[in-house]
Amino acid sequence: MAKPHPGDGRTRSSVQIFIVVGLCCFFYILGAWQRSGFGKGDSIALEITKKSSDCNIRPDLSFDSHHGGEVSKIDESESKPKVFEPCDAQFIDYTPCQDQRRAMTFPRENMNYRERHCPPEEEKLHCLIPAPKGYVTPFPWPKSRDYVPYANAPYKSLTVEKAIQNWIQYEGNVFRFPGGGTQFPQGADKYIDQLASVIPIKDGTVRTALDTGCGVASWGAYLWSRNVIAMSFAPRDSHEAQVQFALERGVPAVIGVLGTIKLPYPSAAFDMAHCSRCLIPWGANGGMYMMEVDRVLRPGGYWVLSGPPINWKANYKSWQRPREELEEEQRKIEEVAKLLCWEKKSEQSEIAIWQKTVDSESCRSRQEDSGVKFCESADANDVWYKKMEVCITPTPKVSGDLKPFPERLYAIPPRIAGGSVPGVSVASYNDDNEKWKKHVNAYKKINRLLDSGRYRNIMDMNAGLGSFAAAIQSTKLWVMNVVPTIAEKSTLGVIYERGLTGIYHDWCEAFSTYPRTYDLIHSHGLFSLYKDKCNEEDILLEMDRILRPEGAVIFRDEVDVLIKVKKLVEGMRWDTKMVDHEDGPLVPEKILVAVKQYWVANVTSAQ
Repeated sequence: MAKPHPGDGRTRSSVQIFIVVGLCCFFYILGAWQRSGFGKGDSIALEITKKSSDCNIRPDLSFDSHHGGEVSKIDESESKPKVFEPCDAQFIDYTPCQDQRRAMTFPRENMNYRERHCPPEEEKLHCLIPAPKGYVTPFPWPKSRDYVPYANAPYKSLTVEKAIQNWIQYEGNVFRFPGGGTQFPQGADKYIDQLASVIPIKDGTVRTALDTGCGVASWGAYLWSRNVIAMSFAPRDSHEAQVQFALERGVPAVIGVLGTIKLPYPSAAFDMAHCSRCLIPWGANGGMYMMEVDRVLRPGGYWVLSGPPINWKANYKSWQRPREELEEEQRKIEEVAKLLCWEKKSEQSEIAIWQKTVDSESCRSRQEDSGVKFCESADANDVWYKKMEVCITPTPKVSGDLKPFPERLYAIPPRIAGGSVPGVSVASYNDDNEKWKKHVNAYKKINRLLDSGRYRNIMDMNAGLGSFAAAIQSTKLWVMNVVPTIAEKSTLGVIYERGLTGIYHDWCEAFSTYPRTYDLIHSHGLFSLYKDKCNEEDILLEMDRILRPEGAVIFRDEVDVLIKVKKLVEGMRWDTKMVDHEDGPLVPEKILVAVKQYWVANVTSAQ
């Protein structure tokens, strides 16, 4: 299946050629093809094919098997991989835990029906989610911020519904994102300039942000140039594919909603939280949603609320809402903010900004005097499927101040300095950083595209302390650091203190994203961690669902685990190669590299 370029209709089929050359060269060929542009890779790849005998990724890194006979013991009759068939084309944009039909069977109260509701075992799909016809590799960043190929997310409803707000425009065979939003039709940059007059965005003090009800994530997209990384979320609802558009643009985002369960983020994680006409009833339910924002906001962090009911006296006529209703909404918000010890720093036009106090002890004293309820959970980070409550989460005690970014990337995180992560010392943290610098250097020799800009959206499925993400840190890419809910150590708070972003997740279930939203997936020790916990086939099918065609995967695990993984993925239209540990063949930990083949809906075999 030849693929059209989104801009000029040219085609290419050079992806197939790397299979001829051999997997020791395929990343090199893909690199040449990417550098040459769409349609020009064929001749370059063929030229490399002629010289394949000279293609050495690294002379001292063997691609041969050194498994002490494990592979040879596999019976040939059993070694043929199970072939996974394509799912029906109706599942092109299937999101298992946010399936629209299943959602409608749940209560609408407090947005329960928009939360995660995963299929039972008997309803899980055991097939490969196809890409839509005409699917192409997204534009590289920063062009992807402004343009998305229509074929990748063929939904025009927002271009009509949000036409006057400059969210998104349809032009030929691409969508264009002018940078507007419901609250900033003149563009996100000007809006962020207004915020920056109050919030210290320029000096690295504010690095991590949370955008609640993000739309197509233009706020997060334009913060990137200011060295701020925003985690954006929105439900899968009538605003079709808004999170999918965000990820196609290369902006961190997940499907999510403030409903009945806690957000999948650690306490005291974000430097800034934001709501721009996000339609969240902040003053309702006893201020429960503001209390959840307070939990994830670090001391000294900022909360931005723009749109109704802010400054209602000047705006109620243009909003066409009763002034009494708006007055009551803002009164409740102000009341909860005071209870949380948030200080209002600014209220101009339709934008209000509060700052969370850094004096948590004094705040606690005032809260106790007012008789508020404190959350009783022994672990403020134990949030997976935990019900949200009308209670205030005590601010965790940490040692030392958070450094500005980028200094904080390798500074000692306060949670480690204070000993609040059992089993992680300053020394072991530093050792982990050095180890992952070494691993990433080896990865770059295996896959020369790693820091080329080819991979924008990267996921680390078992992120640990975030050292993989730190080692590949670049303005060209971002990493979704996933800390499994069954991980021995709860390290996501450390990851945020490093100025990185991430989420809690249980890999026995589907991830809260659309298909084809990640360019590269890294899996370190994940299959060892989940051994006997759930079906490894389900995890691999989920990886296939969220990986883009021609996306890459790097597995690092014990050799016996990787042999099983390799056998499974070879039936999933992935090309693989086992690589020795960088310290040599005697190390039992190996690396399995893979590339997902290009194929689309209604194609019965990889072309």
